[in-house]
Amino acid sequence: MEAGLCALDRDGVVTHWNAEAGRILGWSAAEAIGRQGFAGWAARSADAKEAEERLLATMEAPGRHVHEFALLTKDGRRVLVRVQAAAVAGADGLPAGVYCAFSEVHAQIDLERSIALSESLFADASWGVVLIDADLRPAQVNAQAARMLRAGREALLGRPLGEVLAEGAEEVEGALQHVLAEGAPPAIAELWVSLRGEDTGARHCWRSGFVRLGSPLGDEPAPLGVGWLFWDVTRQKAAEKDGARIRFRYQQLHRADRAAAECEDGLEAAALHLDFALAGFADHALLDLADATGRMVRIAATPEGEPGPCEPVAGGGIPVGYTPAHPVLQAVERLGTVRTSLGAQRGQEAPAQALVDAWAADRRWPAGTVHGLATVLRSRGRTVGALTFLRGSGRALFDRADVAYAEDVAARVASALDLAGLAGRR
Repeated sequence: MEAGLCALDRDGVVTHWNAEAGRILGWSAAEAIGRQGFAGWAARSADAKEAEERLLATMEAPGRHVHEFALLTKDGRRVLVRVQAAAVAGADGLPAGVYCAFSEVHAQIDLERSIALSESLFADASWGVVLIDADLRPAQVNAQAARMLRAGREALLGRPLGEVLAEGAEEVEGALQHVLAEGAPPAIAELWVSLRGEDTGARHCWRSGFVRLGSPLGDEPAPLGVGWLFWDVTRQKAAEKDGARIRFRYQQLHRADRAAAECEDGLEAAALHLDFALAGFADHALLDLADATGRMVRIAATPEGEPGPCEPVAGGGIPVGYTPAHPVLQAVERLGTVRTSLGAQRGQEAPAQALVDAWAADRRWPAGTVHGLATVLRSRGRTVGALTFLRGSGRALFDRADVAYAEDVAARVASALDLAGLAGRR
């Protein structure tokens, strides 16, 4: 047996002693069997009496009982053991003795801790835990992981991860294969995934740790699978991203203010503001000035075809031919900001290039434009003009944070144009 086994008769004489008991205490079966109790050899006299009384009392009580007491090894060391004892009945049905299965307490505690840890991970853990077998399929899933994967615990068992994850399945499986082959990675991984059946565009960042599971019963343990522990940090990553974006943008505004303060020409200062604003924000910028009749005249723009600095436009004062429903005219009418887009949402099919070019040409914007943001330029209670930022198909739609940033840029541009006396000129 893997546990030490000994038996005592009604008088406390040792009748059985197995090899594991000899390994734990160092006393062989020949040395143990036939001794009266434990005093003087397997336990100190002060400990032996209590141990014998507790064991022999088991004969008078039904069921199995657990005790802990100190025994003595052959070389004189004290060992704390945990004993499970039960009565042994004779042929007449009366108690004939007691048998005891025992092992060292620290070994029992290590096992119990491992079992308790496993049970708590799959019951009370606040992060997801999934056991993946060698075929990369879930073999066990805790409650939190099931909630994060939007499926029942039993429904996930044995299913390929590709049936659960719409995006990120390849990255997860790649990490699992690496762990099976090489062992756990040295650092925590952050994996972006989306779930099948969720709203279009929903993505989650799961901070993931992996451990390889191996059998302790072999000389060279073969991998049994992978333990995957993960928790959702999507909000944290979004907040970090938004914070970094805001810091960068307002550093750009600060740099633009300092550079524009050295410009003698107001139009040059306005164009300089737009050059700083375009970095990481948009592909193109168009600057229109309102003439004395309120019509929009293009005075500066970035070149078409490829990104470049915003430069003055020699248009001879001819108004831009905006249609009545154009976003620029809507922004001027509302004294605010207007967003428009032809781009596809995540997961949707992108519009044909010919449709994109026709849509952009109808608004007098560069070819390839799919997202536009137009905002009014106001200074001293007057409409100075309008400012338009444009993005191509490789960028996301303008959001509310983009609107706030564009309006901050527009306020600086409007002040620069008004200060130079350009507002209201024909």
